[in-house]
Amino acid sequence: MVTTGLEVEKLVYGGDGLIRHEGQVVLTPFVLAGERIDAEIEKPKQGVARGKATAITVESADRVAPECEYFGRCGGCHYQHMNYPAQLAAKTAILRETLERVGKLKDLPEIETIAAAPWGYRNRAQFHVENGKLGYLQKGSHKLCAIENCPISSPTINRVIASLNRMLKDRRWPKFIKSLEVFTDEANVQVNIMEYDQPVAKRFFEWAAEEIPGLVTGALEYGRFRVSHGSFFQSNRFLAERIAAYALEGMSGKNAIDLYAGVGLFTLPMARMFERVMAVETGTGAIRDLEFNAKREGLDIDTSVGNVDEYLLHREDGADFVLSDPPRTGLGKAVTTRLNALRPARMALVSCDPATLARDLAALTEYRLESLALVDLFPQTFHIETVAKLAAV
Repeated sequence: MVTTGLEVEKLVYGGDGLIRHEGQVVLTPFVLAGERIDAEIEKPKQGVARGKATAITVESADRVAPECEYFGRCGGCHYQHMNYPAQLAAKTAILRETLERVGKLKDLPEIETIAAAPWGYRNRAQFHVENGKLGYLQKGSHKLCAIENCPISSPTINRVIASLNRMLKDRRWPKFIKSLEVFTDEANVQVNIMEYDQPVAKRFFEWAAEEIPGLVTGALEYGRFRVSHGSFFQSNRFLAERIAAYALEGMSGKNAIDLYAGVGLFTLPMARMFERVMAVETGTGAIRDLEFNAKREGLDIDTSVGNVDEYLLHREDGADFVLSDPPRTGLGKAVTTRLNALRPARMALVSCDPATLARDLAALTEYRLESLALVDLFPQTFHIETVAKLAAV
């Protein structure tokens, strides 16, 4: 049954539009704030109903035609129907609302926006393989959306997609590969097999090297950074160094700590700003990459392999500055409690989830929020990356 004349109140984190109908919240994808729509409304689950627009009767001035033929089926993008300035405005509003509602934070500073090209930006993409086809998962499904191209991915990744699609038709393709990842600096390409039913033989990569120009085995040299398989690196090729520049702007002193350091995106520039830098990272491969990257640039960096909670628990002195780039789950209670106790003079917190950022900021009671920046690492999607800079009170 179709319900008519529904008004979209706003966009919410996750990519949906929020509609209120007969006292019920209805979350509906691919709509824009202020639009009026007709929609099929499903039975509510856990207090929230989902809608599917059947017609847009009043369109937003921000609506545009999607650039990707798979948009709406592919689960990767959420905002291709909205012009890019409107995407940035919507994400800024969602970030502010989440910090105020979840973190109960008041008097937030103005949110700066750091953005670059909204297309062709991804330097890393993971693909699923099924029945001789390559693609992403369909929205809200485990079914494959087979693709021939991806407009948000870099030119080199799109060339690799074409190569992989050709290889999939060849009898030499191992049918037990379930998913793989492509990472590139636009000159060289790293292909990592992610899911498989049995190990992939060396001859597969020898064949792939014939089909994929620039294919390397082992680590990829991404500018100043060696990045091995399994090591994290930012996936927006235009904004990786800009996010580091913003987080570290104006920082200097005797000692600093980089928590969840990865291969050293923040650590290396920190080593030029501070007399002594400690990098803490759980991944042994990432730490090896970081140490290699630092040595190559003549930088003296201390490293600690292991859990951030444990490291902070046993650290007795504070620091002039702490940079944290935690996983989606955020810092958590143990880390925020210890940071409050150690009271480093300044901190920068990089977050990929507004709700966990809100909870972490609320828990850092010994700090005041100095500045906020939304770094749009993932245009056309609902994902929000934020850098929060804090000072001890």
